[in-house]
Amino acid sequence: MALAATVVLGTTLSGCSGGADPAPGPAPSAATTPSGPAGTVTGSVWVADEEGDSLTVVDAATDEAVTTLTGVDSPHNVQVGRDGTTVYTVTGDDRVIAIDPAIYAVRAVAPTGSAPAHVIDAPNGKVYVTDASDGTVSVFEASGLRPAGRIELGGMPHGLRPAAGGSVIVVADTEAGVIHLIDPATDRVTGTVPVGTGPAQVAVSADGRFAYTGTTEPAAVVKVDLTARAVVATIAVPAAPVQLYLTPDEKTVVSADQGTRQQPGNTLSVIDTTEMTVRADVGTGAGPHGVVIDPSGTRAWVTNTYDDTMSVIDLPSLSAVATVPVGERPNGVSFSPRPPTATAPSTGVTLPPPAVTEDRSDEEHPDEHGP
Repeated sequence: MALAATVVLGTTLSGCSGGADPAPGPAPSAATTPSGPAGTVTGSVWVADEEGDSLTVVDAATDEAVTTLTGVDSPHNVQVGRDGTTVYTVTGDDRVIAIDPAIYAVRAVAPTGSAPAHVIDAPNGKVYVTDASDGTVSVFEASGLRPAGRIELGGMPHGLRPAAGGSVIVVADTEAGVIHLIDPATDRVTGTVPVGTGPAQVAVSADGRFAYTGTTEPAAVVKVDLTARAVVATIAVPAAPVQLYLTPDEKTVVSADQGTRQQPGNTLSVIDTTEMTVRADVGTGAGPHGVVIDPSGTRAWVTNTYDDTMSVIDLPSLSAVATVPVGERPNGVSFSPRPPTATAPSTGVTLPPPAVTEDRSDEEHPDEHGP
């Protein structure tokens, strides 16, 4: 599965000060993502290779890595935008980057708080980034990544996701052992729910009624009623979970059970959200970390952070159907209904140098919370 091209990410940033973004054309509707032969889906999967300083783009139809985008400092998380025309990633030099996936060009770059962990493109037209070392969430306008505020949370905010209906943004706080609830209409915190030790990411129902998150001690997935603001169910999993993802019908939530570097997990737990029982533990590589499901509910992709691969899971049969070599220490993963560009640009200009910041080389990385 050789890489077809390697691209150096870069930009002159001329588009960040009012210039028009390139027009890559209309994105396919997520609800009608086409399926390929033998149950495959058409689209691309983006992987953040944290220790590879790169993003890997995988063809979802062939399970082959087609492009590596280099020049991204320690990306922990990557997120395809809601309309598929932009891909966002956070970097180890405290920035968020917006990429045009049609031509692999950087559209915009903006500074974040310290140690950005995750990024989302919310239904309200804003981009939110958790600043793990600052205990804050940075807010940007999606167009041009213009700063739009900072939300104070405290603790160590890590993963976050919005309700698809736009009612709430839920943030997992690994240090405080809680999830924070943010009202996207006001960007104010409306509540905090204790969930247990080390929650790293959340999955949120479309109506904003329920959230799911993982705990490290004990290794479990918990279901939270966001109206009652209480944990209503808990189910044990084989190893400390990191990311979770709901199937489109919300009847199932999957959990990437990473464990630790010393005792890595190797399963994707498939959990019934009504009964909160484990339907299956599907085998993965070492240290499953990130997980995403395509809009048809056919495939899940799981990054294996300790063996530099990604597992492809067929959800109807609950089986692993492929293993894709990706970059070094893959973490975040995101699906796009757009197939990957077949031939990437052969050259690129470098990103501007980041603003001078205090040396944090001796600080603990926000991911090293356990799993």
